[in-house]
Amino acid sequence: MSTEDASPAAAITRWKFEAARRYQHILDKSTPHVGQRWLGCLVVALVYVLRVYIVQGFYVVSYGLGIYILNLLIGFLSPQVDPEILDADNGPSLPTSGSDEFRPFVRRLPEFKFW
Repeated sequence: MSTEDASPAAAITRWKFEAARRYQHILDKSTPHVGQRWLGCLVVALVYVLRVYIVQGFYVVSYGLGIYILNLLIGFLSPQVDPEILDADNGPSLPTSGSDEFRPFVRRLPEFKFW
């Protein structure tokens, strides 16, 4: 074992890498469970609202959190490329090649970034 491997910086880097790997593993395992993720999010939000109501405080923090979540929701529901801006240059046109025929809805903010 060299002195570089035993340094605190190397240990912290190793710990960060291991934590990131475990977190990504949990995200990968939770991908197919859409309903349970939304239900869990709803439960956490209700617990937070109940806590704010009981404590009678944190209104400014809750207001800021609400604006942040609304901003994330708008990004989640918006397309990555606005079709009106894309078609404004030459107007609407028919597809000219196989690649132009179908463009799926691509979100500006992916689901896991929204979570």
